[in-house]
Amino acid sequence: MGDASSLGFGHFIAQADIVAKILLGVLVIMSAISWYLIIYKGISQVVRQGRSRKFLNFFWSATSLEAVQNELTVHGVREPFGHLTAHSLHAQAHHAKFGAAKLEEAGSEQEFLTRTIKKVLDEETTALENGLTMLATIGATAPFVGLFGTVWGVYHALVAIGMSGSGMLDKVAGPVGEALIMTGIGLAVALPAVMGYNWLTRSNRVLTAKLDAFAFELLTFLSMGRALQAGRARTTGTPLAAVN
Repeated sequence: MGDASSLGFGHFIAQADIVAKILLGVLVIMSAISWYLIIYKGISQVVRQGRSRKFLNFFWSATSLEAVQNELTVHGVREPFGHLTAHSLHAQAHHAKFGAAKLEEAGSEQEFLTRTIKKVLDEETTALENGLTMLATIGATAPFVGLFGTVWGVYHALVAIGMSGSGMLDKVAGPVGEALIMTGIGLAVALPAVMGYNWLTRSNRVLTAKLDAFAFELLTFLSMGRALQAGRARTTGTPLAAVN
């Protein structure tokens, strides 16, 4: 089986059969996908949080909903809170102008606003969770893919040792140790995926909670024309600005 100094990852790859190489390729692809999702969604999360803070500061400092509408019209929507506000303002204006012309618009204005807000919240939640299922799948399955590669490698190593007729420890430990490389690779792929999934899930949960609180305040503005007086609590933790 060669000298101990010649054993290692390179020797394992050289001696691996097609099944082991396929499993290694699968692990490499899984690792690339998980790192892409972690980096892409991580950067998106940071950018989204910064834009959300900027919009909320503007919203609570605005003198009227008309000023908010003008800001959204000029600069567009680039984060969840602005998306929710734009759709809510549009729904209110649409219902006031056309009324309940279709089934989806049936009911009072507040009921239509509530349905619109819930729809937008569901869309934002779905967008935030996009890709997380893949991360969870990689984190759960990568160790088993690596373990399967190890079992396959150990099997072939033991068969080769049995055919050679040598059962010395130095002849057994090297090939079996090489086979364990696949388990290590599987764990190396799974750990970042699991950690990234937990981090992104928690960030999404915090953002969703803030979005739900903002949606309640926004519905109050639109349906009653004034801020909620009790507590006057805002999403960013500072007093609400007066609304004309």
